[in-house]
Amino acid sequence: MSNNDYPAYVAVGGGVLVLYYIILIAVAVMLVVANWKIFVKAGEAGWKAIIPFVNTWTYFKIATGSGARMFMTLIPFFGEVYAIIVACKLCRAFGKSGGFCVGMVFLTPIFTMILGFDKSEYIGPNA
Repeated sequence: MSNNDYPAYVAVGGGVLVLYYIILIAVAVMLVVANWKIFVKAGEAGWKAIIPFVNTWTYFKIATGSGARMFMTLIPFFGEVYAIIVACKLCRAFGKSGGFCVGMVFLTPIFTMILGFDKSEYIGPNA
């Protein structure tokens, strides 16, 4: 590599970084829209998907019936397991199967978009 090639490498690296951030922002916007639609399906106000603390509170309220249960995720080790349980409860609250729950746990962004944009209806946290 000569000194003359350095600006070209910087330009390519910068272009890749800009493309990465554009894709990242697009996915984030799509996830906010998907969460908005999930909240509306469950009878909650869609704007709650934008505010971080309120977003999590509403997510837990839809999935478990109580938003206060979100504080259980702060317990070390148990919190991670409980977050998986709540993801499965969210799937069941919309009438989804165990396979969808596995997808929600391992590919959360994709399955959140599927749940937001499909025709499923909210059954309730005790489904």
